[in-house]
This record gives sequence, C-alpha cells and structure tokens, in this order.
Amino acid sequence: MAIRKPHPNAEVLSREVSELIQLMVEVVSQQLYDPRKLQKITASYYTLPPERKPELYKAMLTMLETPKGRIEPVLKEILRTIQSDPSYGRLLSDLRLLARSPRLDLFRQFANVPGGLKFLLDFRGDLLSDRFKAGLDVTALESDVTFLLDSWFQQGFLLLQEITLDSPYRQIKVIKEHDMVHPMTNLEEMGGRLGKDRMCFALYHRLMPQEPVIFIEVALTRGITRSITQILTSEKIGEQDSIDADTAVFYSINNTQHGLTGMGLGKVLIGQVVDYIKNARPNIKNFSTLSPLPGFWKRYLKKIVKGEDHSFNLKRLQVPSFFPKKTQELLMNKFADPEHKDIGDLLAASLEDPRWPQNEEFRELIKKPLIEIAYHYVTEEKNEKRNPLNPVASFHLSNGASVTQQCIDFLANPSPRGLEESCGIMVNYIYSLHWLAQIKRGIPWITLK
Repeated sequence: MAIRKPHPNAEVLSREVSELIQLMVEVVSQQLYDPRKLQKITASYYTLPPERKPELYKAMLTMLETPKGRIEPVLKEILRTIQSDPSYGRLLSDLRLLARSPRLDLFRQFANVPGGLKFLLDFRGDLLSDRFKAGLDVTALESDVTFLLDSWFQQGFLLLQEITLDSPYRQIKVIKEHDMVHPMTNLEEMGGRLGKDRMCFALYHRLMPQEPVIFIEVALTRGITRSITQILTSEKIGEQDSIDADTAVFYSINNTQHGLTGMGLGKVLIGQVVDYIKNARPNIKNFSTLSPLPGFWKRYLKKIVKGEDHSFNLKRLQVPSFFPKKTQELLMNKFADPEHKDIGDLLAASLEDPRWPQNEEFRELIKKPLIEIAYHYVTEEKNEKRNPLNPVASFHLSNGASVTQQCIDFLANPSPRGLEESCGIMVNYIYSLHWLAQIKRGIPWITLK
C-alpha cells in the first residue's frame, strides 16, 4: 500500500505526534499484522495530550492518504470509456481498490488486538468532540473509522442481555454509572429499577463482552405513565399487578460509548427490546417512552421570551397567542410585576424561579399554553438538516415513533434539574407494533445472551 509522502513545506510535527504517525505508517506499509506495534499505537494515543490530537488528525489526513498519482491513470481511462463498454465495470472495480484509504487498512487491524475496538470507539468519540476545535475538516478521517465500526456493529457481533438483580455486580455498577438521563446517587437505587415490573436491557459487542455499548430501562405499567416520579419512587407492583400491566414505558436510554453517536444503535436496541417483551409478556400491548425535553427552557423558550428568537420558528410576538385573552389578563393582574410589559416578560421572570410549581393557580393558568408551546417545539422547530431541533425528539421521531399534543406531559419531572431543563415537561413517544414489524425485517440478527 503506497503512502502519501509529506510535502517539503509541511508543518513540523511535535515529537509525540511524529513518533505516533511513524508507527502508523510502518504498520500500513508492512501490510503485516504486528500486535506489538498496534498496542504501542493505542498506548501512545491514550497518553497524547488533548491539545496534540488535532495535530495527529491532520498528520493522518496527509500522511496516511491515497496518493493522487496512484489513481490518476485509471481515472483517465474511465473518463475515456463509455458506460456500455464491458471494461467499464472492471475499471470502476480497479479504482475502488486503488482508492482504498490506508487509514482503513490501519483501523481494520485493531479488530484482533485486545482493547482494539474500545480504542477505535474512543478515537471516533474524540474526533466528534474535537471536529469543531481542530480548525480542519476531519470528515474523511471520521468516515473511515465510521465505515469500519458500522460493519463491525452488524450481524453476529451484537448480543442483547437483560440485566437483573442476579446479574454480576460489575454489570449493574456499569449501568448505574452511565445513566445520564436519571442519574443515581448510589448502587442501592439500581435495585429499585430491577424486578418484575422494572427491566433493563443492554447491547454488548462480542469484542467488548464486559461493557455494554448501550442500554435501556423499562417500566411495566397499566396505561401510559406520565410522571417520572411515579416510576422512580413508587413501590414495585405485586404479582397480580404485574400480570395486569399492559404498557412498557422506556424511561431511560443511554449510550455508554461516545464513539457510537449517530450510528443508529438506539433504534436497534428499542426494536429488539419491544420484540422481546412482546413475546415474553403477551399482555403488553403498548410501547411508549417517557422522555426528557432537554433545552426546552434554557435554550429555547427562555431565549424567545427574552427576544433572542432569530434562529427559531416561534417568535416572541407569537407567544401571547398561546394564552387566551382572559388567561393573559388573570396572569398579568395577579402575578406580573410593574416592570413586566407583557406575558413574555412574566414568563421570563416566573419560569426562572424553581418555586413556580408551588403556586397552584399560576400552575393551572400556564399548563395548557406551555403544553402547546412544547408541542410546537417538538414538532415544528427544525435544525439546519430539517430534523427536529430537540435531540431526543429527533432520535425518537427519526426512529419511527409518533407524538401528539396529548403526549406532552406537564410537570412530569418536577425535580430541580427537570424544571431547569424543560419546565418539568416530558414527552411520551409512541412505538407501534406496525413500526416493530417494519424494522424487524431489517434487524433480525441480534441474539439474546
């Protein structure tokens, strides 16, 4: 495999990066599996100072790249050949082989190194975190490692496992430490999330059997639960109640590997868990989430009511339209300060105070308008790719879940964190059995440990 040589005027590399990139070049050039050098690469990478990593990315993009002269002859021949010519397909095949990234050859060798998969996940995670800091386009580098990871997280590599009270201590501890949606302060809390009516499922990769890559927590209930407090603090239901449960509520899904962000494993996990529960508990007919709405207050509504609405579909002048005239008058007469000119000023001040849910009258007056604004946020606010602006909404809706205004749950999470993030609002995203039938055809290959 030919390696692109650095330009004579290329920047001088730091000692750490120079030694690391030289190791990588040697591994690719030798075209031989050398576990000693691969392990040295991983060890050197983990000790590389964070500020040096953009330098490494740039070196990999320039020194581990297909030389232009290698593909030019076949490119010229392709351009001279008409598509109906029998040799056209062969030329394209030659081009694919010649243009193959040397970085891909390097990354592929880590499959046989202990800790190699974890290294690639960490490497991609760092790339995702640093791509805006690096000051250069790392798309080609990320594409190489993503292509490889995508092939490794396919048929035969993933195992679904239910985490129970009988699971090894280490497995339960990992789940506890990685739950970022509803963090636990101690391991005993994890016991309250496992049992007849509380379940947890995790996906494991065969090359990382000790650490889940993603997991989901489920509550079995009668009807769709609209309060996280009811799930996290209520006592476990009895045997008969468990039998009578008709709904599985997914209330916490966590990716333990930043390097897997955006690779669709959440959809895979939900689909497999729905299928498992449907078969193991035939009485469960409904599948819903109870999801947070991060950013609804701090990064959305708060900005709008303060006039910082240029990047949103909803404008400040439109906010009063969600409040009936009589409701506006009651709110302004009873709760507004002299400096509050309109309902927007009142919301900006009142919702910033975590004590607002304690006032029953105020709470009831803003309930319906706040639900409608939250529904607008979930369904109408889009990012530059025309996906839902809220990342949780984007995740579930892109997976095929549905949502209606009745799915917006007012004060479902009245904790300080819930109020600060989303005014306590949560959302039920509904997964239908029709959706399961559709995706089962695409992911029938995960086995249950």
